[in-house]
Amino acid sequence: MTLPPGLLSYGTTDGAATVHGVHGAAGVTHWKAFAGRRQLASPTEAVEWASIPPYGLSGEHRHTRTEEIYLVLRGEGEFLYNGTAHPVRPGSLALTAIGNVHGLRNTGDAHLDWWVIETIPPTTDAVLNGTASRTPGVPVMRPPALHDLFKERTVTTEGVFSGPLRSIEVVELEAAEHRTLGRPDAELAVFVHDGQGTVRTDGATADLTANTCLTLGAGAAARFEPTTRLRLLVVTLALPGESGTPQ
Repeated sequence: MTLPPGLLSYGTTDGAATVHGVHGAAGVTHWKAFAGRRQLASPTEAVEWASIPPYGLSGEHRHTRTEEIYLVLRGEGEFLYNGTAHPVRPGSLALTAIGNVHGLRNTGDAHLDWWVIETIPPTTDAVLNGTASRTPGVPVMRPPALHDLFKERTVTTEGVFSGPLRSIEVVELEAAEHRTLGRPDAELAVFVHDGQGTVRTDGATADLTANTCLTLGAGAAARFEPTTRLRLLVVTLALPGESGTPQ
């Protein structure tokens, strides 16, 4: 489809790939990539969705170059952080900084789905651009940064991340409401957790259903118009040199 003006990417989890042995784990992971460095101006590696079947595992691995969030959308399981298991459920949010080991285990009878956004901090960006005088070492492990997003409503990454991912928030709209989202200094990644509606940019519209993901370019504005109660998950991705702090 032709993207409406202002949208950098748009898609649903339909048609997700089936990947075997993710991060060395046995079994399969269902995976969909929505956006990455080819679409985005912020130093964002990937905006993705993943799902593992009952009692499946996304293998433990160390982050040496990127910062990453896991936001559980559906199901129950355990977030594995530096060798310790932490229970998770819908709304559980994990911030993984460079130097830490993480993974995810499904402990339930249904699929465990989560949203993944992986970003590039300044130390890695300097190496990739050839401006670093030397390759930095891997930082020491840190205590887990775990949140209940559905309870806290807004989570900032200050003190944990140094890259473009600055905040994660929940926006809930009733059928009679609408809201315009957009920032001049940051791109927005938006995931529809529940509900139906449309998104409108410069007169063009696109449908919204549960498990739709889109990215909105800096300086663009998108009007979200629900037809049922709509729950949006919104991540702020600051452009280089911008603060990208929540409004």
